[in-house]
Amino acid sequence: MPPPAERAPASRWAAWLSRLAVPIALAGSLAGATGADAKPARIVSLNLCTDQILVDLVPRERIGAVTHLAADPSVSAAAEAAKGLRITYGSAEDVVALAPDLVLAGTWTTPATASLLERLGVPLLRVPLAGTIPEVRAVIRAVARAVGEEARGEAQIARLDASLAAASRKRREGPRPTALIYQVSGLASGPGSLADALLEVAGLRNLAAELSIGRGGQVPLEILIARPPDILVLSAAPDEYRTAAADNLRHPALRHASRSGASVVIPWRLWLCGTEAASRAIDALMAARDALEDARHR
Repeated sequence: MPPPAERAPASRWAAWLSRLAVPIALAGSLAGATGADAKPARIVSLNLCTDQILVDLVPRERIGAVTHLAADPSVSAAAEAAKGLRITYGSAEDVVALAPDLVLAGTWTTPATASLLERLGVPLLRVPLAGTIPEVRAVIRAVARAVGEEARGEAQIARLDASLAAASRKRREGPRPTALIYQVSGLASGPGSLADALLEVAGLRNLAAELSIGRGGQVPLEILIARPPDILVLSAAPDEYRTAAADNLRHPALRHASRSGASVVIPWRLWLCGTEAASRAIDALMAARDALEDARHR
C-alpha cells in the first residue's frame, strides 16, 4: 500500500500562501532569460497530487517526469493520462539530471531533494495537501499559475464547481443520512479531511465524528457492526489489495454489513488528493444518498 497522504495545518496554509510569490518569481526570472512569454518547458513533479493536476494542465512534451505513482490506477485518478511519461522516485540526483526549469513538490514529500533544489536555485513550488474545497481551488490555481496555464486551471475549477452546484441543487430537506468512509486497516476519514468535506457537500453526516474518530483514526470492526452508518463507503473493492492490511475489507462480518445495508465503493484515488477528480466522488456519494432515500420512501 502507498503511504498515507500528507496534510498541512491551517497555519502552514497561511504561510504557504504568503510565500507563493517566491518560487513563482524564480520561474518568472527563468522565463525572462528565454523569452518574455516563455512557460516552464521541463516540469518535474515530486508529488502524487501535483502529478494529477499537472497532466491535465500542460501538454506531455512539457512534463519532464512525474512520480512512480502517477500511472498507478490504485492511487492515481489520472493514471491513464500519466501512462508513458518518464517517472522519478524523487532522489536529488535523479531530478537534477532531468534539468527541470520548474519542480512541483509536496510540503512533506522528498524534503531533502526539495531543499537541495532550492539551494541550487531551481524554481520549486511546495504544494500543501488540500483538506477543504477552498484549498482545492487554491492548489489548482497555484499550480496553474506556476506552469503558465491559468485558463486551464480555471477550467478545472469550473468543472469542480459545476458538480458542487449540482449537489447543492439536488440536496434534499430533512435529516442527513450518516456515512462512514472505511478504508484498508480499518482507517476512517474523520473531520478535517477532504473526504469529510465531500460528505458534507453530498448532504451526508460523517459518522466518524460521532464515534470520536480523529482524522486518519481507526474504527474497530466491532464498533462498525454495532453502530453501522446509513451508508457504508468502502475506499476499495474487497479484492483490490491482496495484502494482510486489507484483510478487514474481506472480513465476513463486513461483507454481511455491506450486503444488508446501503454501501458503495468509491476509490480513494478520487479524494486522496485535492483535484478535479473530487467531483466524481461527489457524484457517487450523491447517487448513493439518493438511492438510500428513494428506498426509504418506497
